[in-house]
Amino acid sequence: MAGKVDILTLDACALRERLANGALTALELAEACIARIAARDPEIRAWAWFDADFARQQARALDAHRQAGRAIGPLHGLPVALKDVIDTAKIPTENGCPLDQGRVPVKDAAIVSRLKAAGAVIMGKTVTTELAYMQAGETRNPHNPAHTPGGSSSGSAAAVADGMVPLAVGTQTGGSVIRPASYCGVAGFKPSFGAIPRSGVLMQSPTLDTVGVFARTAADAALLAEVLFGHDAGDPATSPEPVPPLLRLATSAPPLRPVFAFVRPPGWDAADPQLHAAFDELVEALGDQVFEVPLPNAFDQAAEIRERINFAEMARYYYRYARELDALGTRTQEALTKGNAILARDYLAALDWPDVLYAGLGEIFERCDAILCPAATGPAPEGLEFTGNAIFNGLWTLTGTPAVTVPAFTAENGLPMGVQMVAARGNDARLLRTANWFQNWLAEAGN
Repeated sequence: MAGKVDILTLDACALRERLANGALTALELAEACIARIAARDPEIRAWAWFDADFARQQARALDAHRQAGRAIGPLHGLPVALKDVIDTAKIPTENGCPLDQGRVPVKDAAIVSRLKAAGAVIMGKTVTTELAYMQAGETRNPHNPAHTPGGSSSGSAAAVADGMVPLAVGTQTGGSVIRPASYCGVAGFKPSFGAIPRSGVLMQSPTLDTVGVFARTAADAALLAEVLFGHDAGDPATSPEPVPPLLRLATSAPPLRPVFAFVRPPGWDAADPQLHAAFDELVEALGDQVFEVPLPNAFDQAAEIRERINFAEMARYYYRYARELDALGTRTQEALTKGNAILARDYLAALDWPDVLYAGLGEIFERCDAILCPAATGPAPEGLEFTGNAIFNGLWTLTGTPAVTVPAFTAENGLPMGVQMVAARGNDARLLRTANWFQNWLAEAGN
């Protein structure tokens, strides 16, 4: 039987196989994660709420369930961390906000119910920036605690990167899954808008908010996301369509070598020169599998449009918090103030832009399996006050396209930098297959 060190180095798909065949018990895996959290979280501070006994109780119940010969779920025994904006019954969900201290929901979010039905162990709640915006929390980057882990899903990214859990859930309204995944050196997956229900998740911007996942690999991300996908009556953004077999397709061999469209998105010139050099080398290494193409000029306005929608809806959905504005951080206050000043005509006009911009991508997507671009402007910035620039992420959140990042480069200071891939709406499985191919290609190239 694998020792604790071996357990914590296995990816989620490998762990699932061991849990299913009895080579590993849910309690053994939970204990390994508990020990890791106890050893590392005093420095990393990824957890907003964690109870070791709660994790043990779930693991024991799952082991008893399996030992009784009952069918097990697709996530049987796998520990999953939840961003602290996702409601959990009888467990604090405080949204990283002092005004929500002591808040304990009476009902699970839809995705939490799905996780429990799939046999996951809910390990606890991870730190979020205040109200999932930009006022930083206390979480530190596992690769260098003097640097930010990104935001707003800071704790979820850091917990997976540090080996505290194999899987975690976050949310993205601008770049809150893809950017921290890049900074922390893990895989991050933001699916197509509406693929995962947000019922019971803090609503900041109904036009933009998207639930995403963190894992070590694209295949692990597919494993977790497949459980979360699907229609829920509580979220009108979801639709009653069959859930795609994400894991099976993500781990299958592409019929042909993937073709990538390399784009230099708005903000490219301000990115770290190391990032420029890394992409030059990557494009050269991919050879005839990649072609460079410019984004339509309209994308130069994407950041401004996304922010207008975000701030206007934030002012609407965070109205109850704005009544005690002085209790909030300065960044949150500034966003709410800007949102209150946006004219209705400008907000309504901005709502037309996601489909307009998406239409401009049609010709690019016809020629490639995925768009290839940076996940962040460089490695994680030093300091904990600034969670980083989301300029390379917000445009894909605005268009509702699926995006995934996987670790690919290492900066001179030893911090990771990720490669982001983007596909057409609804092509989540194909995107994950392309990302899985890319990770395997990188591994082979490194040997």
